[in-house]
Amino acid sequence: MIIGVPKEVKNHEYRVGLTPAAANEFIQHGHTVLVETHAGEGIGFSDDDYELAGAQIIDTAKAIFSQAEMIIKVKEPQPFECEMLRPDQILYTYLHLAPDPVQTELLVKSKAICIAYETVTDNAGTLPLLAPMSEVAGRMAIQAGAHYLEKAQGGNGTLLGGVPGVAPGNVVIIGGGVVGTNAAKMAVGLGADVTILDRSLPRLRELDDIFNGRVRTVYSTTDAIAQYSAQADLVVGAVLIPGAAAPKLLTRKHIANMKKGAVVVDVAIDQGGCFATSKATTHQEPVYIIDDVVHYCVANMPGGVARTSTLALNNATLPFGLAIANKGAEQALKDDVHLANGLNVYKGLVTCQGVVDALGENLNLEYIPALQAIS
Repeated sequence: MIIGVPKEVKNHEYRVGLTPAAANEFIQHGHTVLVETHAGEGIGFSDDDYELAGAQIIDTAKAIFSQAEMIIKVKEPQPFECEMLRPDQILYTYLHLAPDPVQTELLVKSKAICIAYETVTDNAGTLPLLAPMSEVAGRMAIQAGAHYLEKAQGGNGTLLGGVPGVAPGNVVIIGGGVVGTNAAKMAVGLGADVTILDRSLPRLRELDDIFNGRVRTVYSTTDAIAQYSAQADLVVGAVLIPGAAAPKLLTRKHIANMKKGAVVVDVAIDQGGCFATSKATTHQEPVYIIDDVVHYCVANMPGGVARTSTLALNNATLPFGLAIANKGAEQALKDDVHLANGLNVYKGLVTCQGVVDALGENLNLEYIPALQAIS
């Protein structure tokens, strides 16, 4: 199979779909890898590195899309990239379709086979291709929040760890999954006062064991969110419904009742955000202020630490990518129900329930189960 790796084009996005080492794995399995020139340069992977790995360097994205049978990316394709897709071509990347009707419509129109990293599952019921970026984003959420709490950045001037004789900052994390757990690890490490809210009692018990009493675990209700957000210096939104739009758990009233100069970090922004006041921002202009609360809502947050993120992502995506290349998309999907859960669009059919729930009425979409679509 011919694998194409275009350069990412989103604002300040330096990650790349394949590292030279991952490209070499495809080549060792008999596949051809085409990499757009300078695709990995921003994180230290030169064209020479890819050529030494056996890949071919191609001058333009248009040439990549026209020649490749499978496109491997990191971020969702932009409209001009969607328009370069052709019927039966395989797209393997993050998609986050539920809050994005334009991309969804273009991918349906393309009749390509679109597999989303964020909805691939595993035997444990987790999302193995989303997990590495969730780990990165959770840790970055505290790093970013601590920075924007500085007075010069618009924050209230609180040091999360405090100092002897001065209380630490108050961090509230809504959601106790991968993002929330990693955010809590960073916040606890800095010495902050940490509260995690979640609706799963088994998960709250697990978190209590993990942190051995160093965090406060609270069952998430509207009243609890109101109470704890009002006390917070930093609120991290770490809520995920796989493939679906994120619920708006922090309302405009909650935001208005927060401390002046508090910071909110919405890690769910790729799925539309879990704060009522959230709107996607970029690494170039990462924050805005509403009701004296600093909002950090960067849609490609792990791109800020692009080298670490790329290496972590490739570790997770490579086995599934090789299965697709070795067997062909249809056979690979039939052989692995977890990979089939990653199929979002198949030759004009939408195969992800969460996308149809979010956009079906407006776009006149009908849900077709993945294995039914490819049979």
